[in-house]
Amino acid sequence: MDDAAVLKRRGYIMGINLGEGSYAKVKSAYSERLKFNVAVKIIDRKKAPTDFLEKFLPREIEILAMLNHRSIVKTYEIFETSDGKVYIVMELGVQGDLLEFIKTRGALHEDDARKKFHQLSSAIKYCHDLDVVHRDLKCENLLLDKDFNIKLSDFGFSKRCLRDDGGRIILSKTFCGSAAYAAPEVLQGIPYQPKVYDIWSLGVILYIMVCGSMPYDDSNIKKMLRIQKEHRVNFPRSKHLTGECKDLIYRMLQPDVNRRLHIDEILSHCWVQPKTRGLSSGAVNREGESSRSIEPSSISEHVSEKKSISKLEPQEQSRSQALSDTKPEEETVQMQVSHHSDAEGLAEQSLNKEAEEGDPPKSPEMQT
Repeated sequence: MDDAAVLKRRGYIMGINLGEGSYAKVKSAYSERLKFNVAVKIIDRKKAPTDFLEKFLPREIEILAMLNHRSIVKTYEIFETSDGKVYIVMELGVQGDLLEFIKTRGALHEDDARKKFHQLSSAIKYCHDLDVVHRDLKCENLLLDKDFNIKLSDFGFSKRCLRDDGGRIILSKTFCGSAAYAAPEVLQGIPYQPKVYDIWSLGVILYIMVCGSMPYDDSNIKKMLRIQKEHRVNFPRSKHLTGECKDLIYRMLQPDVNRRLHIDEILSHCWVQPKTRGLSSGAVNREGESSRSIEPSSISEHVSEKKSISKLEPQEQSRSQALSDTKPEEETVQMQVSHHSDAEGLAEQSLNKEAEEGDPPKSPEMQT
């Protein structure tokens, strides 16, 4: 029985193809029960790699079934057929994803970015409070509903945190994500704190929201790592970002995992709170600590200004995008953003490798 017939029997009228990979595809469908369109991810067990079937798919299904938050894509139904196909029926992001939104409209004004970032941060707090980590936060995985509210999607690399006898979260050894959004500890291939990893990716996302470009050039991982470890963050001067906004980004893009913000600290930051103005927590100095004697406009010698605007340029061959940052009389720096979260697209960055097992895990190549 083909997919359309299977879905029809379950009360769904299959629509257009939204994406397709080697062992997973996403279709739109109309739900006769819900009376609106949904997205259906269809995974073919016969084509999927063993490590995905044994580890990542069970985790994703378990976590999707337990999540219920207004800023997380809803999962309406999960079922499997006798021929080995898994169908995950989810909320449809009718306005596309955040990357496409920024490509079309440019960087967001801080007020709009604040609203969307607060929605995303609330979703991450909800997950972290449940000891669930996402581990693949990026603009492509942030869908927009009809009112352009954020809906976090793609939990293909998510997991429940394990704790030791003392209640401490055990470090993760599965290195996954997209290079441009990956924290330096992950890029270096060392065991990492999964919740702290999510925070770095949040910092990259907020930077993209307000700047319209990537904070780091991931075409040269070694060079990018060096800049990250020096805690250098460059902001386009033309964006005229507030000191509070730059302060928050700087604190999330903290290479020292022991000093990187936690999700509760992000939500209580003065920039995220719309009624609180002024850097009450103090601007960051070059070591990243608070200092009330430093004005927001001169946060740090490591937080510098770029003189030109960075724009998002679409590429024809795929949804993977290049965020180009062009400086006058300087070469153009291409910054690749991977759309897919499967291992193939990240092999060159040595991500998505299982430290203990050796074989790179894969997740469904096309996510909603």
